[in-house]
Amino acid sequence: MATVLAIETSCDETAVAIVNNREVCSSIIASQIPVHQQYGGVVPEVASRQHLEIINEAIAQALEQAQLDWSNIDGIAATCAPGLVGALLVGLTAAKTLAMVHNKPFLGVHHLEGHIYATYLSEPTLEPPFLSLLVSGGHTSLIYVKDCGVYETLGETRDDAAGEAFDKVARLLHLGYPGGPAIDRLAKQGNPQAFTLPEGKISLPGGGYHRYDASFSGLKTAVLRLVQQFEKDGQSLPTADVAASFQETVARSLTKRAIACAQDYGLSTIAVGGGVAANSGLRQQLQRTAETHNLRVLFPPLKFCTDNAAMIGAAAADHLNRGHTSPLVLSVQSRLALTQVMQLYQG
Repeated sequence: MATVLAIETSCDETAVAIVNNREVCSSIIASQIPVHQQYGGVVPEVASRQHLEIINEAIAQALEQAQLDWSNIDGIAATCAPGLVGALLVGLTAAKTLAMVHNKPFLGVHHLEGHIYATYLSEPTLEPPFLSLLVSGGHTSLIYVKDCGVYETLGETRDDAAGEAFDKVARLLHLGYPGGPAIDRLAKQGNPQAFTLPEGKISLPGGGYHRYDASFSGLKTAVLRLVQQFEKDGQSLPTADVAASFQETVARSLTKRAIACAQDYGLSTIAVGGGVAANSGLRQQLQRTAETHNLRVLFPPLKFCTDNAAMIGAAAADHLNRGHTSPLVLSVQSRLALTQVMQLYQG
């Protein structure tokens, strides 16, 4: 089984990990959240510079934590798409350089495939086929996982991703950045039934609604109007109740679509990945509903929900075990469909 050193720099975490098949030997994550908080969101140029400053130390720490040297490493991987181009370039360039210097195979990994593999780190016996619910700041998708590198997108958001909606609503409620954890904490103090908020639905040309696609921009707008109404009336905003009602609506929307999709395609397991997979409201509602339909739901450990290199290493190790490697001329891409993963590999 392959041992891979993996690098993840697609956004605002500088992460390096060493993974043996599906076992994490080391995982280093240097978050840039304190740096970007003052701007209320990620600044791409700042993120790239932070990665440059931290990457070498993170690689050294990963090797030291795993108590391994380069002779123990079978391949070197890095996230190559999708993400912030400048940030991706830092990790990809470091990985290519290490691959050439140490004469190791190089693998470019799709970030979303990494999030699918995050569940494998805590459930090493998990095997396709299963349904993956990917919910993060940039993506909200229902993916039919058929095999390593073989994916079919069954549903997705038509506008804001779930994590993006959390950040925007948190800004409306003056909760700061990142919005997801802030809303999750505050929602525990509020009443999720306090306000009836719209669950975004996608109309079909022939009538009815799409069973799997979602929309969150209308929900965000509804929260904005609610805030404005309280301000207009001169009343104090019940922030905890708004946060709880918003979170409940997002969780209900995602749960309904994931359950319907799994049932329609005869899939007994739903694996959840991405930063929003850490949300307690989603975890509770999806787990509870799935049990009533005899479905199994798997969540990664909280430390592997947000961006990390261990999930990238797990995906790379599976590809390397199958003889897949990437050419050293591989470039970064800000966007790349998950269904095009195998374009990254040769062999």
